[in-house]
Amino acid sequence: MKSGLLAIASLSLLAGIGVVSVVHTKSAHAQGGSAAQPDIASLREEVETLKRLLPDQAHAVADVDYHFANLWFAAQNANWPLAEFYLNETRAHLNWAVRMRPVRKLASSGEIDLRPILQGVESSGLSDARASINKRDLKAFELAYRGTMLQCYGCHIASGKPYLRLRIPETPATRMIDLRGKAD
Repeated sequence: MKSGLLAIASLSLLAGIGVVSVVHTKSAHAQGGSAAQPDIASLREEVETLKRLLPDQAHAVADVDYHFANLWFAAQNANWPLAEFYLNETRAHLNWAVRMRPVRKLASSGEIDLRPILQGVESSGLSDARASINKRDLKAFELAYRGTMLQCYGCHIASGKPYLRLRIPETPATRMIDLRGKAD
């Protein structure tokens, strides 16, 4: 839900920026002149302003938490189509988080590139989870899920955030979606 509202808000913001840009360009041409080309400094300032309007990486990872927790319960209830949905959402939001900040600065003044870590998670943990969902194999799913959690925690440690420890969820993140099997 949060990500849907965020997407709508982001599109509205971008559409608003586009409308303002088009109106500005048309009014400049209507006055017989051409739109002035912005200088590099003003473009940099505008980019920084837009960056401040975007959510941070923690927001995207909170969405990962939501989808990954629901994935666990969908599989536990043998609702394999819903498990596949939540796996896809987990993957998409992990990618979003890494696109937001592909390289993190470390407290030690070094940096860590999250892209290769994500590629590893996708090619092993998430891939194994997908295979277990396709086979409808709960035991294999549980192993893949726990393996993915270990990979994610490894990323947290490498990023200087070992306090972000993961655990198997005790309750679903959703209160509205019926995680049980087929609808009656």
